[in-house]
Amino acid sequence: MFWLCRTCGVEHSTPSDVCAICADERQWVPTDGQAWATLEQLVGEGMRSVVSVIEEGLVAIGSSPPLGIGQLGKLICTDEGNVLWDPSGFVDDDAVSAVADRGPVLAVVASHPHMFGAQVEWSHRLGGVPVYVNAKDADWVMRPDPVIRQWTDTLRLASSLSVVRVGGHFPGSAVACWADGAEGRGVLLAGDTIFPNPDRRTVGFLRSYPNRLPLSAAVVLRMAGTLAALRFDRIYGLYTNAIDTDGRVAVQQSAERHAAWVRGDYDHLT
Repeated sequence: MFWLCRTCGVEHSTPSDVCAICADERQWVPTDGQAWATLEQLVGEGMRSVVSVIEEGLVAIGSSPPLGIGQLGKLICTDEGNVLWDPSGFVDDDAVSAVADRGPVLAVVASHPHMFGAQVEWSHRLGGVPVYVNAKDADWVMRPDPVIRQWTDTLRLASSLSVVRVGGHFPGSAVACWADGAEGRGVLLAGDTIFPNPDRRTVGFLRSYPNRLPLSAAVVLRMAGTLAALRFDRIYGLYTNAIDTDGRVAVQQSAERHAAWVRGDYDHLT
């Protein structure tokens, strides 16, 4: 038995008075207090999995209605096996079949603790595949399990797929770089390590998205430096938010813009 926080959607071994992930300054606790659910309760309330193809080799897996933050997990399909990225907190038989029917799963991995979802439950239902958690964020795991393995700076999961620590939002915040995506131009799966903005031309860098806490110029430029070493053209965020092309340029220009604003370069415009 395990419980899911209804606000962030992350699995916990035992419920507590408040979800530690939501009590942190990067998240929030509802005004009416902490609420928990089991998968059985959510199914009884009518929640169901939703599966859609984003592009060839990339499948989105979420739920209706959305649970917690509502991320769409992304199944990245490679010739050597598949990886479930930013897994949803909701799991049912249809979702598991949608993943298993597309071939062997190499791993489950999340961009950061807000996206842990039901990572251990996904692993158990997929035969005990490894769940990779960055060592800098390991203290945020609320359902410890032998399937969890720690990694540090770069995690090579297939010849076309690497996960890279970028930091910023969380110390262990990461991106997945999928070389075969976007017709071979490369895809960056960013969660909200960086956030593709509604203008579809820029990305955001924040410590807290719901509470609008910024990151410093130095941190953002450091993140941009890490991302500059990766090859990608398209960026997907944690929902359907995306930058279809020129993603590397968008990251670097957005980082410079962010740094300039927080340095005060544009104070004369305010």
